[in-house]
Amino acid sequence: MRPYLRVLSDDLIGRIVDEALRVLAETGMEIRGAEMRRRLLAAGLPLDAGGERVLFPRDVVERAIASAPSSFTLYDRDGVPHADLGGDHVHFVPGSSGLKWMDHRTGEVRLADSTDFVEYVRLADGLQHIAYLATAFSTNDDIEPQVSDAWRLYMSLTNSRKPVVSGAFTEHGVERMVELMQLFRSDRADLIARPLSIFTITATGNFRYSEDSCQNLIDCVEAGVPVEIVPVTLMGLIAPVTTVGATVFHTIDVLAGITMAQIIRPGAPVLFGGAPATFHMKVASSPMAAVEALQLDAAYVEVGKSLGFPTQSYLALSDSPILDAQAGAETFGSALIAALAGVNSVSGPGMLDFLLVFSLSKLVFDDEMCGQALRFVRDVEPRDDLPVGPLIDQLMADQHLIMAEHTTAHWPSELYLPSPVVDRDNRENWIKAGARDASQRAAAEVERRLAAYQPVETDPLVDAEMRRIIRAGLESQEELPVLPEAPEPVGTSGGDGASRRRVNPRRRRS
Repeated sequence: MRPYLRVLSDDLIGRIVDEALRVLAETGMEIRGAEMRRRLLAAGLPLDAGGERVLFPRDVVERAIASAPSSFTLYDRDGVPHADLGGDHVHFVPGSSGLKWMDHRTGEVRLADSTDFVEYVRLADGLQHIAYLATAFSTNDDIEPQVSDAWRLYMSLTNSRKPVVSGAFTEHGVERMVELMQLFRSDRADLIARPLSIFTITATGNFRYSEDSCQNLIDCVEAGVPVEIVPVTLMGLIAPVTTVGATVFHTIDVLAGITMAQIIRPGAPVLFGGAPATFHMKVASSPMAAVEALQLDAAYVEVGKSLGFPTQSYLALSDSPILDAQAGAETFGSALIAALAGVNSVSGPGMLDFLLVFSLSKLVFDDEMCGQALRFVRDVEPRDDLPVGPLIDQLMADQHLIMAEHTTAHWPSELYLPSPVVDRDNRENWIKAGARDASQRAAAEVERRLAAYQPVETDPLVDAEMRRIIRAGLESQEELPVLPEAPEPVGTSGGDGASRRRVNPRRRRS
């Protein structure tokens, strides 16, 4: 028995899907991408009476639902199966779209550069409960914006073997990024067969897909890159303030994206995703960790699962500006909801301040919260403990079970033992150890893990070709930023590695 969460009845799910199909057929979507619009019309989709909106007939959408796979496998850089996205398999992934960076050494919030991003990848590479990576935040401080999406992917691929969730910043940015990934496969067909990344396609809202989203969707699907359709459903602003109404709006946006993907290439892997938030009426903010947004996450995931799709959501994150009690509560609460709901790809760890700020301290803290959430949803079944007669006999004889054979056999797998980020000692020992709070412990754990990072080797010819592809897109910048060398492992000559973590001055060029 796997612990599970349900917020909608089967009958209500059916009514939500039926209403979404009705709206797609009668109201349709505004498709701003000229090529996507052309392809949809060529596939026989009609326009509304005004000739502006593309209508999605029920039978077309139902065929798309039937043709999309219910699961797919994500492969690592070496082509080894890494993550099964389907069923109730849950994978936690760093959040995306951060615009700023919280420096764990100074507490400063600022624009990030390439050194910051490399440190992030090296840290995430060793986190046990972070299944794969994401190109988590912008690095526009030292790289031209039009190639920064490919540059982040390059830094991910050369510092970790894990797959990565990514996406293009511009209408024509996908092809450059696909070229980078294809260097780790024998050819384009091999990249399609063994995908290395998931790309995010954002539904614009108001039943609309922008030029960038349309072209990115075409390019990803044709290249065989799985996509997650991610509407930013704002309850009370551009979607109903009620859970059921917002779920209908959300489902409309996702099904439109899935249908377009299947028209381009039947069988293309697509995740039923989202990044919902409420609209705070008093301060005009959009909290993603609001309890109503969390309920919407669980609701639309149920809808996606009922239709047979792998699912994605933004959870295990916090709207708090710092790693504090609020951040801990919001992160663990939403991580547990994600695990109980069986969300296949959970974006969010590491994020603060309404997805605006990325923090390494929070990422290692979140790794612990995600680990505990995953532990909670393990199957509950007898483990040599029914009947309990032998255990009672042992307890009566010894007055404890510490040394019982059952205890020694099962405690390594039954008891989750956290890292030093979570304090499980008494107050006296906590004071003796420096009385550090969770944020301070997390910052120390970041330093320890960065010093212990084991470099990932990349073929020099592949590395040179990746750099050539990115340099070809530069306009005014002469060279790519210098990246930090990996620290020497702890115990080698030269100290503990701390003095070598930032080996290049900021904004130097090679």
